[in-house]
Amino acid sequence: MIKCLKGNILFSETPEKLTVKANSYLVIEDGLVEGIYDNLPEKYKNCEVTDYGDKLIIPGFMDVHIHAPQWLNKGVGYSVELLPWLEKYTFPLESKFKDEDFAKKYYEAFVDELVHSGTTRACIFASRHYEATKLLINIMQKSGIGGYVGKVNMDRNSSPELQETYEDSVNETIMLAEEFSDCNKNNDLVKLILTPRFVPSTTSELMEKLGEIAEKYNLPVQSHLDENLDEVAWVKELHPDIPSFAEVYEHFGLMPKDRTIMAHCIHNNDREIEILKKHNVLIAHCPISNFNLASGIAPIRRYMNEGMDIGLGSDISGGHTMYMPDSCVAAVSASKMYHVAHNEYAPLSFSEAFYLMTKGGGKFFGKVGSFEAGYECDALVIDDTNIPKIDNMTLEERLEKYIYTGSRDNIVKIYCRGNEVK
Repeated sequence: MIKCLKGNILFSETPEKLTVKANSYLVIEDGLVEGIYDNLPEKYKNCEVTDYGDKLIIPGFMDVHIHAPQWLNKGVGYSVELLPWLEKYTFPLESKFKDEDFAKKYYEAFVDELVHSGTTRACIFASRHYEATKLLINIMQKSGIGGYVGKVNMDRNSSPELQETYEDSVNETIMLAEEFSDCNKNNDLVKLILTPRFVPSTTSELMEKLGEIAEKYNLPVQSHLDENLDEVAWVKELHPDIPSFAEVYEHFGLMPKDRTIMAHCIHNNDREIEILKKHNVLIAHCPISNFNLASGIAPIRRYMNEGMDIGLGSDISGGHTMYMPDSCVAAVSASKMYHVAHNEYAPLSFSEAFYLMTKGGGKFFGKVGSFEAGYECDALVIDDTNIPKIDNMTLEERLEKYIYTGSRDNIVKIYCRGNEVK
């Protein structure tokens, strides 16, 4: 099936600059970008064109780290740091998702907000509850957007209401893997991702078994790494025989090459950076959460200089907004503050941050997040007419102004893999 969208097309092939195609045609065939044309080729003369006039057409937003059951808590509890925040706010809320009616109501609201925020792909932590995780996967599949959903594994150091047993964690993860992993090709757009919450919440026995499950079912893995200094010290106490936080995941087979996301990565040492590079781990940079919970500022310029893959995460509810342009802006701001203390690392440019929000995070989902030929066509149509502008602004300037001052209300149409979502 062939579709054609017409408008002002902007996207990032590389971090260094935006590709801009004014008043052009975006041709989509079977969900993939076929090409962009100044004038529609003769072979597409009978193709129905959806003409968006002077509106902007950009890639969908990628959120590579978000906690669905924490949606109710966004905006609450930021006077404390990570570990007490988990105990006081997060664990009590997540324990409520054992109630399927409760889970259904709030997961439907969560996914609705995700869609209307322009996120077309997301890597999502559910809770540790099997039935609620299945619910979330099914709701995501019906939404039309894509991504990965993980049942959280946690058999130690949690509240009694939330902590699971080793046996339940393993058995329920395997049941989900049988239904929703890459081994089941019927679930193409939304699939399972293995999700040990973080090292302090998973015993060595469980991590070892999860590593075996990851290998058997070809599952990707998501977790947290070096977010908070107290957390780093705690991991060292729990695993004194393993040199670093990252090496705990590596030791237990929880860093499958090209298929691992580690969120935050604020306090990585040189040894850990080399490990992440070896496994081609994608870093989920969550600047708003890092501000809110006083975790620190990730050295993103260093990681970019090292050639590492990076995407942006909202980290609800460490972060307080699901609207990814807010994280894009925060990434630029964080890099400027980091530059003040580390002059050798230049701040991020707008085009670099936009790249991280689109193609950078999109790499984890395949050829996603760009309008290059052969990429899955995730697209947003942006009407910026209500945003005050000076005369003769370039399209790049209009996009930057939208990202900084616009809202989800400026998104008038959403496509995921070429299909209209909203």
